[in-house]
Amino acid sequence: MNIHAQTTIAQAQPTSDDAESLARHLEATGYYKILRRLIPRTATPAPADYTGKIGVIVDFETTGLDPAKDEIIEVAMIKFRYSATDEITGVSGVFQSYNEPSIPIPALVTDLTGITNEMVAGHRIDIASVQAFVADANIVIAHNAGFDRKFAERLSPVFEHKHWACTQTEIDWRKQGFGGAKLGYLLADIGYFHNAHRAIDDCHALVEVLCHPLPATARSVFAELIDCARRTTVRIWAQRSPFDLKDALKARGYRWNDGTDGRPKSWFIDVDEDKRDAELSFLKKEIYQREVHIGCRAMTALDRFSNRA
Repeated sequence: MNIHAQTTIAQAQPTSDDAESLARHLEATGYYKILRRLIPRTATPAPADYTGKIGVIVDFETTGLDPAKDEIIEVAMIKFRYSATDEITGVSGVFQSYNEPSIPIPALVTDLTGITNEMVAGHRIDIASVQAFVADANIVIAHNAGFDRKFAERLSPVFEHKHWACTQTEIDWRKQGFGGAKLGYLLADIGYFHNAHRAIDDCHALVEVLCHPLPATARSVFAELIDCARRTTVRIWAQRSPFDLKDALKARGYRWNDGTDGRPKSWFIDVDEDKRDAELSFLKKEIYQREVHIGCRAMTALDRFSNRA
């Protein structure tokens, strides 16, 4: 190929403005939905006199799903500022670190995350840096807080004393018009795609989701999430419930705990505090069919999703 031909091909490549114009044209026809590559928001330091609130998004990649024995191989966090009206006003910082585990990374984990043994070799998480990054956070957010909080608290006690919120479980995404609760689905529904299953990329994706207005209310996802996190919930344990009624419990939203974490081997459900009596009544009338003591515990964002719950 001669130089002239190479120049012609280079000139034929569309610019980003051309591509965006084409994307908008296709969307305007009503026959196409275009997904744009997510460009992470630029982190800018908070003003010296900033007195507002701070949030931190956290995500872990690990060697497995058991926080008691599996190990962290990557931690990523994004710090952001938010206003008194619970709207995100800017990203303040980004933290990312690999960690070499004591065992080789399982092949399934490498296939899922793209993280190899060579990538983490010699790396250690600086706990002091993690603690400094999280110290001023008013809220810590994860897309699966039931998973991430347990690994976080094992990493550092700084996470034990923070309020937590979960974007995966504390918002009724289908009711809000989304296709599902998986982060990739949420991001696609607001018009973006990203490199999934890497901790730092998932954190950037979650920032964008949190900033997005919900169709029904025009409030941001973050504002809705904070409202949910501030509620007191009650965990109700349906211990020794009849086996043949397990499908009724599952259909109502109960989840099974196998007892390996030290908590009851039982079906359980989390409900808002004002729904506690109705749920206890359901269990007594429909499941146990008699008066019985039912274990339950009130929870706030300080202990929700932790092993202490």
